[in-house]
Amino acid sequence: MTGTQLMNYPTTNSPFSSPSSNSIQLHSAAMTSPVPPFSRATSVPSPQLPPALWPPLDFAFGALSCCGACVFTNPLEVVKTRLQLQGELRARGSYQQHYRGVLQALWVVGRTDGLRGLQKGLSAGLMYQSLMNGVRLGFYSYCDAVGVTAAPGGSLMAGAVAGALGAFIASPAYLVKTHLQAQTVEAIAVGHQHNHQGVSSAFANIYRREGVVGLWRGVNGAVPRVMVGSAAQLATFSSAKEWVTRLQWYSPNSWLVALTAACISGVAVTITMTPFDVISTRLYNQPVDERHRGRLYLGFSDCLVKVCRTEGLLGLYKGMGPVFFRLCPHTVLSMLFWDLMRQRAFQDVQNQS
Repeated sequence: MTGTQLMNYPTTNSPFSSPSSNSIQLHSAAMTSPVPPFSRATSVPSPQLPPALWPPLDFAFGALSCCGACVFTNPLEVVKTRLQLQGELRARGSYQQHYRGVLQALWVVGRTDGLRGLQKGLSAGLMYQSLMNGVRLGFYSYCDAVGVTAAPGGSLMAGAVAGALGAFIASPAYLVKTHLQAQTVEAIAVGHQHNHQGVSSAFANIYRREGVVGLWRGVNGAVPRVMVGSAAQLATFSSAKEWVTRLQWYSPNSWLVALTAACISGVAVTITMTPFDVISTRLYNQPVDERHRGRLYLGFSDCLVKVCRTEGLLGLYKGMGPVFFRLCPHTVLSMLFWDLMRQRAFQDVQNQS
């Protein structure tokens, strides 16, 4: 869920509201115009900004909404991690394939690790979502307040920088999440097995072995991953929603408008972000030597070259299926949870006034 999509949602209308409503017009204008969006959406000479929640509460709602979506999409994150680590630095056909697709991988994980295995790394994932989206929304809100998003391309740039900042701060949580989601029994194990006993054990082991710097190992792959993903989503979601609305495939109030737009945006994000996602997963999960350096990759560029050389270009798109199937529901659920919490908060404020 990008900061632009969340911060531009009106407080009085649902994100699934009528395409003829002001919410669509204002959101579209905010993404494409250097002038304040309300100047196009209404003829009132002195535009009024929508009411705003207390910023910390608004940021907390953004974090909670993404955490709620994470609970539902975490099994796909587990499968994605396994697929991206399978056949690491091995030529195609030279290794045993335990996972052959989204549904088959879900079945294998559930049958071998049990239902709890499908939610591996959930607590670390929730920690990552909270830190990542709290920082991202907070930074974007600041950019919006000082007028950065009003400039041409400002929303896109602010969203990308906010995503990079959030990815950097939340990197230790993503590191632990990757380690835990890769762990499994030897029969279906892929990638390096760190054998942590839990989230707190993972943080303690990494800190004891590598120090504070070790908690940010792999961040050089996470930052470009989130920047590219945020930029692609910012550039495609609102335009896709406007395009679907113009085609009138669904009734004006249908939630299918947002779902279809999320799917279209998900395709763009999946194509652009998956190579960065693969590199990020590999950098996070690789073992380290006595000098705390990666045993497999020296950094982002080295990982990119080695994957392309040994696994081919298609190696950069491992796990593409679960990446896509996770993005669409995660985006829609995040928007829905965000909107419901904001609507309830505004109702409480109005009742108290």
